[in-house]
Amino acid sequence: MTTVEQPEPAGPDAGATAGGPAPTATADVDRSDPAYRTWLKDAVRKVQADANRSADTHLLRFPLPERWGIDLYLKDESTHPTGSLKHRLARSLFLYGLCNGWIRPGRPVIEASSGSTAVSEAYFASLIGVPFIAVMPRTTSAEKIRLIEFHGGRCHFVDDPRRMYEEAAALAADTGGHYMDQFTYAERATDWRGNNNIAESIYQQLRLERYPEPAWIVATAGTGGTSATIARYVHYMQYDTRVCVPDPENSCFFEGWTRDDPHAASDCGSRIEGIGRPRMEPSFVPGAIDRMMKVPDAASVAAVRALENAIGRKAGGSTGTGLWSALKIVAEMVAQGRTGSVVTLICDPGERYLDKYYSDTWLTEQGLDIDPYAATLDEFLATGVWHG
Repeated sequence: MTTVEQPEPAGPDAGATAGGPAPTATADVDRSDPAYRTWLKDAVRKVQADANRSADTHLLRFPLPERWGIDLYLKDESTHPTGSLKHRLARSLFLYGLCNGWIRPGRPVIEASSGSTAVSEAYFASLIGVPFIAVMPRTTSAEKIRLIEFHGGRCHFVDDPRRMYEEAAALAADTGGHYMDQFTYAERATDWRGNNNIAESIYQQLRLERYPEPAWIVATAGTGGTSATIARYVHYMQYDTRVCVPDPENSCFFEGWTRDDPHAASDCGSRIEGIGRPRMEPSFVPGAIDRMMKVPDAASVAAVRALENAIGRKAGGSTGTGLWSALKIVAEMVAQGRTGSVVTLICDPGERYLDKYYSDTWLTEQGLDIDPYAATLDEFLATGVWHG
């Protein structure tokens, strides 16, 4: 495990080159036109109404031996209307784009996404009545593709995940639409100081628990927006909580963080859908977080299957990546004789990945052996000893 001193956070304009310039193609819209202003107010109202209708997501307990004096919680983001953590992000991005004048009536919204963000954005595009196009890897799970199309979106596939950005930008230019660019704007669109963001919600739900201020919050990174929101909120509220970001194979975030290298890159895409990136994304804020772990993909799958055994719930691979790291942190606390609480996330439901993380055929095709990692988890949960 490598833990290094953090680099300084990027400034407010960091990533403008990597993520492309802010959309400015609004000259064809007369912003003083009463019809446009009426459409804009109605669109913002509809997106805000979605939040008003939505209850908070549950904070579930992962069973651990009482004698350890440690509580492990899972923030269940799979209960959002579109079934994932990305529902929060999509809502924020749509409000950001609408209020900036970037999303216009009749023009498509286009996103580069490996799946869950695109599902949620397709939902919001349908809600306000604009077309939606998802630019995504051809290997995206069939269930995510079905959900995007169910919400009225269209899928545009690329063979090389590294080409998603330029394909999305080109489609926006060709159609006169808006490239949402979650990887640049995720950390900017979310109100990290509060306003019922995910961090504020976690602390409110822990208020009556025996350890209301968690020792650690574990959040995986795709855009990096969630980890940035949580870490910034922790610092803003002056909590002692530490934030850990686990990173899967075929992702450059861990290497960029440990080497303080903003140009770190990976040659191929992540097998754990929704997290891990081939480049250091503008919304990933390394200076805000305290620790990173590199998690083998087989360990992520073993952990997500252990989750089903423990609480009877299937979840996606990114949940497994976070759970593996959270349990490893719990193991360190046990070994040190420390008590406290740890929080991680259920990012999306496992039913979206039955042909991947719950398929032994897929594991064989990918050359993944989860047995040693499953044994590590079984031994730890039975004895409190972590080997591996």
